Amino acid sequence: MTIEDNDTGIICVVLQHIGRQCLPRVIEIKEKLDQGETLNEFEIEYLSEALHDTRCLLPYLERHSEYMPLAIKVIHYYKLITDEALANEKYNHSTH
Repeated sequence: MTIEDNDTGIICVVLQHIGRQCLPRVIEIKEKLDQGETLNEFEIEYLSEALHDTRCLLPYLERHSEYMPLAIKVIHYYKLITDEALANEKYNHSTH
């Protein structure tokens, strides 16, 4: 098995994981934030792990730049979520 074959297998598994598990959960978190709610510790930990997992893909993305636009969109979405979570947290603390 070549590095190329190995990379392709890993990338396919990661994309399936993102599509089946991560994305639905992240969308659920985003909808909660859109309603002005704050994140609980489990959601914060989940986002932290998801972002870490995304960063672990960087060596593969360097070798397979065709996946970089997708990775950038995922990371950007995580940033939008964390920015909104911080804004909600600040708002909720200032009103109580």
